[in-house]
Amino acid sequence: MTTQPTPKGAWKITFLLFLFMLVNFADKIVVGLAGVPIMSELQLQPEQFGLLGSSFFFLFSISAIVVGFIVNRIATRWVLLALAAIWALAQFPMVGSVSFTTLLICRVILGAGEGPAFSVAAHSVYKWFPDEKRTLPTAILSQGSAFGVILAVPALNWLIVNHSWHYAFGALGVVGLMWVAAWLVWGKEGPLVQTVAMAAADPRVPYSRLLTSRTFIGCCAATFGAYWALSLGLTWFTPFIVKGLGFSQKDAGWISILPWVFGATVVLLTGWISQVMMARGVSTRGARGVLGSAPLIVGGLILGTLPYAEGAGLQIALLVIGSGLCGSIYVVCPPMLGEFTPVSQRGAVIAIYGAIYTLAGIIAPSVMGSVIQHAAAPLEGYMTGFTINAVIMISSGLLGLLLLWPNTERDRLIVQAPLAKFA
Repeated sequence: MTTQPTPKGAWKITFLLFLFMLVNFADKIVVGLAGVPIMSELQLQPEQFGLLGSSFFFLFSISAIVVGFIVNRIATRWVLLALAAIWALAQFPMVGSVSFTTLLICRVILGAGEGPAFSVAAHSVYKWFPDEKRTLPTAILSQGSAFGVILAVPALNWLIVNHSWHYAFGALGVVGLMWVAAWLVWGKEGPLVQTVAMAAADPRVPYSRLLTSRTFIGCCAATFGAYWALSLGLTWFTPFIVKGLGFSQKDAGWISILPWVFGATVVLLTGWISQVMMARGVSTRGARGVLGSAPLIVGGLILGTLPYAEGAGLQIALLVIGSGLCGSIYVVCPPMLGEFTPVSQRGAVIAIYGAIYTLAGIIAPSVMGSVIQHAAAPLEGYMTGFTINAVIMISSGLLGLLLLWPNTERDRLIVQAPLAKFA
C-alpha cells in the first residue's frame, strides 16, 4: 500500500495553527488564573464566578456549528483570520475598569469566536495531510492548548501579581493581533481538497446518518467527559490551589502549569503511539478508539481517590495525573471522524462534534461553583466537585470503548442507505 506524499509547506502551516491554538487557550485560561483577584475586586460569590466561567461557552457550541457549515464553502484561511481577530478585540475592554456585566459579555463574545477554533484548524490541517498521516499533526495542534497555558501562565501571572489582572487581558489582545498579522503573510489553503472526481467517488452521506453513527456518538460522549475536566481546570484549578489548599497567587501560577505539562506529554505520546500502531497494521478501532478511551477510565479512577488523599502535594499530583490523562481523546477523535465523513461534509461534522462535547464547558464550572458555595467548607466543595468529575470521566470512557469503531463505520453507512441517496 502506497501512502500519499505530504505536500510542501504542510509543517509550516501546522506550526502556525499550533500557535493559533496556543493563543486560543491562553485566552481561555486567564479568567481562571486571575480568579481570586477578579472575585475580590468585583466582590463575586462562587456561584457568580462559576457563571463567569460558564459564560464563555454560552455561544461556543452554536458558533461552532454555524462556522462548521461555513467552512464547507469558504476557505479556512479567511475563517481562521476572522476568528483570531475576534479573540484579540474581545480582550481590550478589560484593560480599564470593568463591571461584572461587561466582563461577562466579553467572555461570551470571546467564546463565540473560539467555539469553532479547533474544528476549523483541524479541517484546515487535514487539507495538508492524507488520512494515514493525520494523527501526529492533530496531536501537535492539540498541544497548542497545553503550550498556550505553559508559556502564558508565568507571564500572565507575573502581570497579575506585579501589576493587575486587567493588563493580562490587554497582553493577550496584543498577542492575538500579532498572530493575525503572521497568518495574513504566511497562511495558505491546503492542496488536498475535494475535486470533482473525488466528489464522484466520495458521495455525500445524509447528515442524519453521520450524526447518529455510533462512532460519532462515541466521540461526543467520550470527549464530553474529557472537556468537563478541562473546563474545570480552566476555571477552578487556580482558585482551588489558592483558596482550597492555601497557596499564594504567585506560587499557584507555577503550580497551574503542571496539569498542562503532563497533558502535553500524554497528547504527544498518544499521537506518536497511534501512528506507530497503524503503521504496524493495528486497526483504527485499537489505534484510535481504544487508545483514546482507556485513559479516560484510568484518569477517572485516579481522580476518584482525591478526597481520600492527605497532604496538598499528593492531592495536586492526583489531580494533575487524573485530569491530564483525558488528553488522549482529543488526538484520536477528529481523525476517526475524518475516516468516514466525506471531505465536503467534514468541516461541519467535526464542528458539530465540537459543539456537542463543549456543552460540558457550560455545565461544569457552574456545577462546581454551586457545590462550593453550598458546602460546609470550600475544600469540601472542591472535593465533591472533583468526585463528580471522576464519575463523568469513567462513564464517558466506557461509552467510548463501547461505541468507537471507525474502521467499519464507512462501510456500515454505505450499506445502510442506497447509493442514490448519497448523490
